Amino acid sequence: MDDRTPGERPHVFESIAVGDEGPPRSHTLTRTDLVMYAGASGDFNPMHTDEVAARAAGLPSVFGHGMFTAGLLATAITDFVGIANLTAYRVRFTRQTWPGETLTTRVTVAAVDPATHTVSLDCAVTNQEGETKVAGEATAVVSR
Repeated sequence: MDDRTPGERPHVFESIAVGDEGPPRSHTLTRTDLVMYAGASGDFNPMHTDEVAARAAGLPSVFGHGMFTAGLLATAITDFVGIANLTAYRVRFTRQTWPGETLTTRVTVAAVDPATHTVSLDCAVTNQEGETKVAGEATAVVSR
C-alpha cells in the first residue's frame, strides 16, 4: 500500500511490486459538482443538470459526467506514479454516477517490466455499494 500523500514524489521503480496499490481517493458526488463541471467542460447536456429533463427522459435523476469520474481516477493514478511518468490511460464507463454516491478510486500494479521500467496498472472507480462505475488501465515509466 502506498502511504504517500498527494503531491509527494512517486516511488522509484525498484520499490514497486505487482499487487501494490496507490492511495485511494474518495469523493461524494453533488449536484453542485455537476453544474460546476458542466461550466468547466462546456458539456451542458441537460441530463447532467436539469432534473425535469432527466426525469422526462425516463431517468430517476440527473447523472454525473463520465469524464468527471475519469478525471478523479486519473488524479489517483498520477498521485501514485507521477504525472510526467504516465504514458497511457484508457477507461470504460460501466455505469452512470448519481448525486449522493461516494466514488472511490482503486489503482493496482498489475505488471512491472524491469527492462523498460514500465508499470501496468489496473484501475477503477466504485461507489459505496461496490458497483464499478469506471474501469480502466494505465501504464507509466517510473525512474530508478
